[in-house]
Amino acid sequence: MASVFLKRAAFLVPGMACLLMSAPQSARGEQLALPQVVEYTLKNNGELNSFREEKGIHEAGKARARLLPNPTLELEAGTGALTGSSGDNSLSLGVSQEFALGGKREKKLAIAERELEIYRWQLADRERVVSEDVKTAFYDVILANKRTDLADRAIELNRQLLDVARERLAAGDIPELEMNLVKVELARSEGAKIDVARALNQSRSKLRTLMGLPNGESPAIAGNLDTEVTMTKSLVDLKQLARGQRPDVKALEAEKVKGEADIILAKAEGVPNLTAGLFYTHDRTTDATGAGEEKVRDNLLGIRLSMPIPVFDKNQAGVQEARAKKSSSESRLSAASRNIETEVETAYASYQNSEKVLSLYKTDIIPQLEENLKLTQEAYRLGEVGILAVIQEQKNFFEVTDGYLAALWNRQTALVKLETAVAAELTGGAQ
Repeated sequence: MASVFLKRAAFLVPGMACLLMSAPQSARGEQLALPQVVEYTLKNNGELNSFREEKGIHEAGKARARLLPNPTLELEAGTGALTGSSGDNSLSLGVSQEFALGGKREKKLAIAERELEIYRWQLADRERVVSEDVKTAFYDVILANKRTDLADRAIELNRQLLDVARERLAAGDIPELEMNLVKVELARSEGAKIDVARALNQSRSKLRTLMGLPNGESPAIAGNLDTEVTMTKSLVDLKQLARGQRPDVKALEAEKVKGEADIILAKAEGVPNLTAGLFYTHDRTTDATGAGEEKVRDNLLGIRLSMPIPVFDKNQAGVQEARAKKSSSESRLSAASRNIETEVETAYASYQNSEKVLSLYKTDIIPQLEENLKLTQEAYRLGEVGILAVIQEQKNFFEVTDGYLAALWNRQTALVKLETAVAAELTGGAQ
């Protein structure tokens, strides 16, 4: 009867390859690969869409910079009725317009354009970060699916082992304690299934939130962890690529240019604006001479110019503030450039380490573990070992296989972090 167990357990080794390579299936809906998941997320993520709405603020600032100040209408009327000169009255009507000198309008427009450019790079940087989050969440779901399949296979194998133990107990080949040990192992594997199912639900919920899916919808995804990846770029190439690609650096560079424009505008603000006006005045007076009165009417048309005299304030404080902001942006740009190199180095080292660990699993650990399991099963069939040896070897196999899945996940997420650090797809966007 021990041979029955061997036949039933023989599915395990080839089944593990299917477990590692197969994609999780969904009964409903079209399955999305990683590129489609990322594309959907970038279109529907709530935080990204909220930030995209801020584009209108910067476009409004650019439109405002193009506008001239509104003209001013001035109306003045006077009468002498309250002072005993009811025949005296005056009326003055004027229109004035402020003109910005020193090219302030063009300089404000240049600053508004830089602000819009900064916003665009900031949006690209947020998309970069969200892409990393959703890719990691994608692989979290894949890993949780694989662990669920692994838990199902462990339960199935333990149930088959329990059937064999019952048959051997009935035949008097083993004591009842041996069958009870198998029951405990089956209960343990069923408890592990509950834990991995909970982790799967949490991973799906996180992915659904990042993707911006409506409530009640669950992402149907297709992918695997054991994807061959070929890294052709060196660390030097990756650093150079990051310096040229990172949108957060581009945003800081645009902010530095804006700082220079702020200084130019602040200096121009030291030149006061000119206000020019056109006015019309009508005066009517009564001049008493002798016994009669002489009425005098005056109509005047003229222009009026006014300008503040820059004696005390030449916008020195504004220039100082603009220079301080530019210095701050330069410091942040310099720090970001250094941090990017460190970030790329760390991500590259993590990726290389994950490849080494994965190589150990593939070349040494997994093949040897499969051989050990086969030998233990054969020894149990021949009566050379007891049920404890089979249970322990089976447990080792599933634990190490779970570690292998984690190593595959580490390699994929390390690649995601490296691509995020470089701000480029290093595998051509292929899943």
